[in-house]
Amino acid sequence: MPKMIVSIDGVVIKEVQLTKDRTTLGRRPYNDIVIDNLAVSGEHAVLQMTGNEVYLEDLNSTNGTYVNGKAVKKQLLQNSDTVEIGKYKIKYINEVAGPTFEKTMILKAGALPPMPPPPAPAQAGAAPASAAQAADLGQPSAAIKVLSGAAAGREVPLVKVVTTIGKPGVAVAAITKRPHGFVVAHVEGANKPTLNGAAIGSEPVTLKHGDLLELAGTQMQFVQA
Repeated sequence: MPKMIVSIDGVVIKEVQLTKDRTTLGRRPYNDIVIDNLAVSGEHAVLQMTGNEVYLEDLNSTNGTYVNGKAVKKQLLQNSDTVEIGKYKIKYINEVAGPTFEKTMILKAGALPPMPPPPAPAQAGAAPASAAQAADLGQPSAAIKVLSGAAAGREVPLVKVVTTIGKPGVAVAAITKRPHGFVVAHVEGANKPTLNGAAIGSEPVTLKHGDLLELAGTQMQFVQA
């Protein structure tokens, strides 16, 4: 989840999670992020969140709003950008979506696990690794293949117990790894995802190799090794 870390003279004074579509910043007490300083206008700036993108817009403030040292009216914030208002520095942190995944699908942080240590050499007569063990070794037994949109052709390995896909606020589904396979369920959003043309509700539905999913206008296919 995106957040803003407010500091002055190198001392952090507050940390604010961005949970709303519109987050206001200013000196007046009704703002979501209040900075009680005369250099800050009563209604200084607003942060507008669309999906996983956050835009900063200056509200015609007296002293201006700066991003990485440059005055801005409206700008898309990037992870680790520093917003400057008077003597205050506000660091923007957003590590949720990887740059390779684009807007069509968003995975929660940690979707790609760290590389595990190499497995020990197999000994004669050793039993073959189970599917779960294979997944733990970075060898996913299933994946979601994107068929349409800007990310078409990409494959998302289902290596976590739960992998969340979709556009927050529009349509989000969760694919859960179970001992006997994978299931999908609708998590949030007015637009329900579909599985082979049928709408998916909150009750988990078992996935089979080759099943077609559609989520927030993006077509995907469930593939299982």
